[in-house]
Amino acid sequence: MTQRVDLATVMDRLAIDEVVTGYAVAVDDGDWAAYRALFTASGRADYSSAGGIEGPAGEVADWLAETMKLFPVRQHLIVNRLIRLEDLGGSPGDSAEVRADFLNPMRLEGGAFDGTVTAPNFVAAGRYSFALARTHDGWRLTRVTVHEKWRHISA
Repeated sequence: MTQRVDLATVMDRLAIDEVVTGYAVAVDDGDWAAYRALFTASGRADYSSAGGIEGPAGEVADWLAETMKLFPVRQHLIVNRLIRLEDLGGSPGDSAEVRADFLNPMRLEGGAFDGTVTAPNFVAAGRYSFALARTHDGWRLTRVTVHEKWRHISA
């Protein structure tokens, strides 16, 4: 591998990491326009393992916008990112896959919720599978799949 190819691979990895982080920030902030912009036109998301829906990213964003109203306080922690770039005989290709674990503490909306930050009473955890493609606009998600492993709800 040449230094130029090595640098391109590092740049791709950084750009892919930015998309994954952007995904978490968009969901946590309820920025559904930013969420949609992370996907290719044919991108899909699958939240079925967590009791959600599967479908085109735009439809899933609409579903998330409604569902996340139940959780006014939320924070994704996405860790242990394993990025696999397509390898074209020593050169990076135009597709990638990321496997990353998540911990997602949230606060359920309640009658007494006054908008202050309080301890989470709903925590979900598992693993994301992200598929990405290089586009003219940079790396974009072609698929996101949630593999929820556990959840905890407290009073």
